[in-house]
Amino acid sequence: MDVLLSRITRTEILQHLTERGYDVYLFALHSKKRCHLDSGVHLISVPLRYFPMVTASFFALVVIVFLPFFVLAKRPHFVIVEPGPPIFGFMLWKPLLCSLKSKVVLDIRSTPTKVDNFRGYLNAAIFNMSVIVAKKTFDGATIITALMKRELCDKFRINPEFIGVWTSGVSTALFKPEKYSGIEMRRKLGLTNKFVIFYHGDLTVHRGIIESIKSIEILKSKCNDLVLFLLGSGPALHVLVETVRKKGIQDKVIIHNPVDYVEVPKYISMCDVGIVPLPNLPVWRHQSPLKLLEYLAMEKVVIVTDIPANREIVGNSGCGIYIASANPKEIARAIIHARNNRERLKEWGSYGRAITNEKYSWEKVAEDLDDYLLGLYEDSS
Repeated sequence: MDVLLSRITRTEILQHLTERGYDVYLFALHSKKRCHLDSGVHLISVPLRYFPMVTASFFALVVIVFLPFFVLAKRPHFVIVEPGPPIFGFMLWKPLLCSLKSKVVLDIRSTPTKVDNFRGYLNAAIFNMSVIVAKKTFDGATIITALMKRELCDKFRINPEFIGVWTSGVSTALFKPEKYSGIEMRRKLGLTNKFVIFYHGDLTVHRGIIESIKSIEILKSKCNDLVLFLLGSGPALHVLVETVRKKGIQDKVIIHNPVDYVEVPKYISMCDVGIVPLPNLPVWRHQSPLKLLEYLAMEKVVIVTDIPANREIVGNSGCGIYIASANPKEIARAIIHARNNRERLKEWGSYGRAITNEKYSWEKVAEDLDDYLLGLYEDSS
């Protein structure tokens, strides 16, 4: 809870389930600092330092010991677990959960990515086993997009009715463009009169970030006012810093430390365009990019690769500038197009807000999950 940025999706959906009348308990880990949720969600946080692979195994042991006492005390209507070693604790105690009429659901936010080393093969094997266990013994499953649902149903021969969909969402109250002008933030960051391309989130390889930096190098002699602003951290940070140094574009690429989530809209407000340059890889094709929704909610035009994940959200609405790939030259052409049409960006960006209001507000996403969960009870009655 205090290390991984992906916690936002979990806490937001749970908060909105509480607003729909659920009494929600989140069983999670913290590495150094115990977190507090101001959302009505009861957080049971276990202190356990984060080590890839090892932590999940210890967490599974904690789940096996703790789960029966919790379900006997609280008698939950629904128990939701993510893929991983802890799922075997739920499999062990499934008879107890059945006796209490608790519905057990596997929630999948992503499918395995890199499988060309031991850790990758192990993660893929655990994921596959989690899906097989859920298919055979659980009451249902939820997944992040309809695209990924089709992929999973085909691969594991699962009845589509078994799986519900709840996507990434965005807080339209927090990411509200009229609350922020962006002018003061530009002044504070020394970006007045600059054309700012903005990216925030995990800084890892295979996200198109290095290619975005290289696109700035291509344009550095043509457009003196360009700045690529990266807000975040991650394992690729040192590689990005070194790339910027080697290209000699330290004045055109700013890498800023992460900020508290509630501060992110202030930074988005000061940019001209957002960018989500995800390559056309299996891990990204059927995702639901959180940052894309946040840019759209802030009425920002977004440069996006033309992959199903981005196309599913943006469509032909006009608030996205599509690029065929994450090639630096493609990105550079898109930046020039946005810069040459800067007087129209506000109009184009307004279409994005309509998309998030209609389909991707957390209220709407929580409604979708609520409908699916209640349907499990209706099917068994």
